[in-house]
Amino acid sequence: MTDAEGFDYFEVAADVGIRGWGPTLEAAFRQAGLAMFAVMVEPASVSERESREVRAQGDTRDALLVNWLNDCLYLHDVEGFVARRIDLPIFEERRLHSLLWGEEVNPARHRLGTIVKAATYHQLTIRQVNGGWEIRVILDI
Repeated sequence: MTDAEGFDYFEVAADVGIRGWGPTLEAAFRQAGLAMFAVMVEPASVSERESREVRAQGDTRDALLVNWLNDCLYLHDVEGFVARRIDLPIFEERRLHSLLWGEEVNPARHRLGTIVKAATYHQLTIRQVNGGWEIRVILDI
């Protein structure tokens, strides 16, 4: 991990792998969410015009992450909303409450990427590394 917080992608046959990292588990979750939105729309083209709330629960960290990413994806599918910034005012072991800052997609202004169908459990990892946290998740496209 070169930066304190960030995201990138990794090679996966037929799908997209995203990796988010940060000094805390909360930061790594945030970065994984931003990475997922970045697959769908170029982040630099998105303005923080408004916010949406997404809440999620899960019996495990893995379930919490996948449920939350899929709930964010549902928001995107239903409202066309894409986030540029994510805050997690409530981040607990089995539940979280997120505020997504961004706007509805406008094809005239936004550079569109790949359609994401779902976050998956396939090869999902959430682990502590180098004094921080790293998340690797595969998105079904």
